[in-house]
Amino acid sequence: MHRFFVKIMSVHVQNSRLTTTKLRQMKANGEKIAMLTSYDFTLASLVDEAGIDILLVGDSASNVVCGNSYTLPITVDEMIFLTKGVVRAARHALVVCDMPFGSYQVSEEEAVRNAIKILKESGCDAVKLEGGEEILPAIRHMIQAGVPVMGHLGLTPQSVNQFGGYGLRAKEEAEAEKLLHDAKLLDEAGCFSIVLEKIPAALAEQVTKAVSCPVIGIGAGNGCDGQVLVLHDMLGLNQGFKPKFLRHFAQLADQVKGAVSEYVGAVKDSSFPSAEESY
Repeated sequence: MHRFFVKIMSVHVQNSRLTTTKLRQMKANGEKIAMLTSYDFTLASLVDEAGIDILLVGDSASNVVCGNSYTLPITVDEMIFLTKGVVRAARHALVVCDMPFGSYQVSEEEAVRNAIKILKESGCDAVKLEGGEEILPAIRHMIQAGVPVMGHLGLTPQSVNQFGGYGLRAKEEAEAEKLLHDAKLLDEAGCFSIVLEKIPAALAEQVTKAVSCPVIGIGAGNGCDGQVLVLHDMLGLNQGFKPKFLRHFAQLADQVKGAVSEYVGAVKDSSFPSAEESY
């Protein structure tokens, strides 16, 4: 009886998380959507308790967690491993997992298979893909298979080698028109949301008004339906990374280093552990 009760309570908690339908209602009501990346249970628990709407297990884990210089090396299994911890922490937030590079570009069949694998094994609520018209068939098949999809346009880090860097996208008219066209296609295909990264604010506002699904910006101005940042960036844990769009809401790097330095000193001078901290 006790085990049955725990199981029912667990299902109830998961079902209380924010839904894609609720996100659309938030857009309709003019309520801004707050989204942050997260990669582990402990920090995700704190971020979720603080009232975040969406937790994104981003492929930026390749940089933040694994120490790579770009997002391409991380794998599906690594993303699933990280997402499991975040899902266990989420009580309120919708959990979205990035599909890593190579997991959806080869074929529509493989894209759907990987998307389903991510949902089944990680327990997340949705996946996110980078790209527009060129990956539209894969997105349509995922949605038809019952996988909620978040799109991502503008600066798409998985295409860094193609773009030749991380500069502002859609500055020229032709690229801006394509981005608007792609956003409309993603919206019509059934994407529940679209991320716009590092594009002119005026274009992002135009896209936001042109589509029915919520638009989340990062380096795309204040005219979007919501905003997303990398958690470790906004907390000031990543030093030496300060693009124009990033605001540090804390400077935790200095606090962490200070605390560790104090600990090292206490160990070295034998003041830790004290008699009160010993058995």
